[in-house]
Amino acid sequence: MSEVLQLWLIRHGQTEWSASGAHTSYSDVPLTPIGEESAGAIGSWLAGKEFSLTLVSPRRRALETCRIAGYGSTSPVDGDLSEWNYGEYEGLTTNEIRKDNPGWSIWADGPVGGESIEQVQARAIRVIERAVSVGGAVAFFSHAHFLRILAASWLGLPPNAGRLLTLNTGSVSILGFERETRVIQVWNHSFENNDL
Repeated sequence: MSEVLQLWLIRHGQTEWSASGAHTSYSDVPLTPIGEESAGAIGSWLAGKEFSLTLVSPRRRALETCRIAGYGSTSPVDGDLSEWNYGEYEGLTTNEIRKDNPGWSIWADGPVGGESIEQVQARAIRVIERAVSVGGAVAFFSHAHFLRILAASWLGLPPNAGRLLTLNTGSVSILGFERETRVIQVWNHSFENNDL
């Protein structure tokens, strides 16, 4: 089974908050027109690809991306795919947080009143285990920090190694195997014009 297992990580399209850099976990902000367009482009690129399992975060931006891409009717909601709970930092940009907490990093310091990075990793590991139990190509419509931690966990790295893996809105990444070694096969294939 492991030779054919692939995890397709699909980050939702742009929202007003993602465009501004605001931390967005439980707030249900909609896609912008750019986000809707990238979701459609993802759907065109996938061209109806069949997955053995497709799951989606319960957040509106992920649900809309999944629906527009053509997988809304076949994708159960899985709360484990939710974005990192940012607690008191919800809706704030890194620069705003650093006004009161200079040098702050989500990867090193975490959010006040939200999830620890270990709690997010535990959810990511459950999602990976679910994919392994099904096999084949499995798709997850989810969020940047969560998917970066999932990728680090897939590779056997600590969860804060996700800081090394930038992930644009409206992007597709693929995790799989080279022989028996877990690898990144495609990373951050973007369908939006993101300024790097």
